[in-house]
Amino acid sequence: MKLPFLPVLLLLGLFVVPLSDTLAAPDRPNVLFLMADDFRPELGTYGSAAKTPNLDRLARRAVQFDRAYCQQAVCNPSRSSLLTGLRPDTLRIWNNSTHFRELNPDVTTLPLHFKQHGYTTRNVGKIFHNWHTKEKGDARSWSAPEFLHYATHGEDAPQVSGALPPNHASGGGRSYTSVPLTECRDVPDEAYYDGRVAAEAVRVLAEIKDQPFFLAVGFWKPHAPFNAPKKYWDLYDRADIPPLDPARPIGAPEVAFHDSREVLGIPGPDRITPTPALIAEMRHGYYANISYMDAQIGKVLDALERSGVADRTIIVFLGDHGYHIGEHSLWGKTSNFEYDARTPLYIAPPRHPQAGRRTTSLAELVDLFPTLTELAGLPRPAALEGTSLVPVLRDPAVMVKPGAFTQHPRPAYYDREPSKQPTVMGCSVRTPLVRYTEWRDWKSGATVARELYEAADEPAETHNRVDEPRLADAQRAAEGLLRSRFPLVTH
Repeated sequence: MKLPFLPVLLLLGLFVVPLSDTLAAPDRPNVLFLMADDFRPELGTYGSAAKTPNLDRLARRAVQFDRAYCQQAVCNPSRSSLLTGLRPDTLRIWNNSTHFRELNPDVTTLPLHFKQHGYTTRNVGKIFHNWHTKEKGDARSWSAPEFLHYATHGEDAPQVSGALPPNHASGGGRSYTSVPLTECRDVPDEAYYDGRVAAEAVRVLAEIKDQPFFLAVGFWKPHAPFNAPKKYWDLYDRADIPPLDPARPIGAPEVAFHDSREVLGIPGPDRITPTPALIAEMRHGYYANISYMDAQIGKVLDALERSGVADRTIIVFLGDHGYHIGEHSLWGKTSNFEYDARTPLYIAPPRHPQAGRRTTSLAELVDLFPTLTELAGLPRPAALEGTSLVPVLRDPAVMVKPGAFTQHPRPAYYDREPSKQPTVMGCSVRTPLVRYTEWRDWKSGATVARELYEAADEPAETHNRVDEPRLADAQRAAEGLLRSRFPLVTH
């Protein structure tokens, strides 16, 4: 007897369908998966001085996660974790030299899961880690060969016809392997990797738009070297770039830091000591790289709008981890500090009623696999260790987890050491109130140092407040969460 009233209920908007069900049938949504490299949340919508008009417009159709965190702040462990939905300890991947399939040959990746359920999956640019001795990328995850997925950042030299224009930057005092650390040349976008990535992504999108697709586009920037085309350097007056506070947090243990060798070089005669002028230039270059990458994303977003399928495409944008540009005396990543652990994250389901909203709900990159699986109406693999963020997309005030976990070993680049094993593992949890970190001896499991930083002091983290009485309750809760995720074990 109630059936005649159903059309009226629909017209009145009183018949509510869950977000994931709306997206799942009858036509499964496409996924445009956009990833940046070494990108902390320097975007206009996060309050940054960075000029990011294209990502800012994406934010207007997305939910912005203000507290999203990587599982380890270096490329291979972070990407392996988020693309398999498994944490670094489960994968046993904590360095850049071991391909995740060497130790986990049968694991299902996020794009492979979509491929197995009828999607065309394509990879343009850096999605999986970009170099390994045995396996490069992950060919089985994709429906066609990967494009510009394998190289090193130090090979991103400008390709132009004729002689290269002059370099208006100083060059940085050392090479980033085969190219200058800082480079400012008046060249087209396509001279560097990301311009070519954007062009290929636009081409592939036109090729696959009439079938369900999972298109992953991985940009190489703003990762060093700092070598965006000159027009992106010209967007910034150095006086507008926030001043640097290089001070280390008061009371922080030495193990929390590293030698910044990725940017400054290995300790020795070839290592550079940054002068104030070079520091200003490197920071300027990081912002120029951001705006260059943002412009390439704009080309892909424009192509999606032209394709006619934007209204049935989920768009995700993230950075694989954060980055230091001189803060805490650090350059690069490989720490557990907020600058390295926190990443930008936008999730934009089509026609989303919460578009343009922000959330402080804690999120982890390992959550992306279950989230996208649910949004697309696909079955969830049983082994996933993340939590679906769909409840947060429905209501940005909802919290789906009490903490976000990040870790990193010492030595920071132990894969380049003869032993191939860490000596200490730093385990960190971010709660709504604090970041708590324990540094543990790898063999014995003994805690050798601890840190506690207040949320009100983020991301600067100027004082280690461990064991301060006024934070005792917050520290106790964080300790319990940390030990539930990282039990005290010996190796």
